[in-house]
Amino acid sequence: MTGRLTAGRIAGCLGLLLLGALTGAAGWLVVDLWFPAGLLLALLALLGLFLGGRLALGTGLGVGGGAVGWFLAYVVLSLPRPEGDFVLGSSGIGMYAYLLGGAALAVMCATITLPADRPVSASRPAK
Repeated sequence: MTGRLTAGRIAGCLGLLLLGALTGAAGWLVVDLWFPAGLLLALLALLGLFLGGRLALGTGLGVGGGAVGWFLAYVVLSLPRPEGDFVLGSSGIGMYAYLLGGAALAVMCATITLPADRPVSASRPAK
């Protein structure tokens, strides 16, 4: 597929931005609630979001929309409130693993070459 920017792709990116923010907030809650299994569940949700965005839009732009929304939710929830405390606590290594793992998944999904990205030939090359 070509990388042309159409109204449908812009709407898809905005939808993925919203889905990324929701996935990021839900992932933050799950990682804090059930640490080892919650981290795996949150990273699997991010993999589904990023790979689904890649397949839906046909380019790495789909991954970018979801990744920006996920990262914005991560940053907003980690900022301190005026009272001095945080919206959600990030005690432990789970949040760092969530941040690093999510970034690695976003890069992998954005750079992957899918069979739909390559031209398909009707004839096989001779051996």
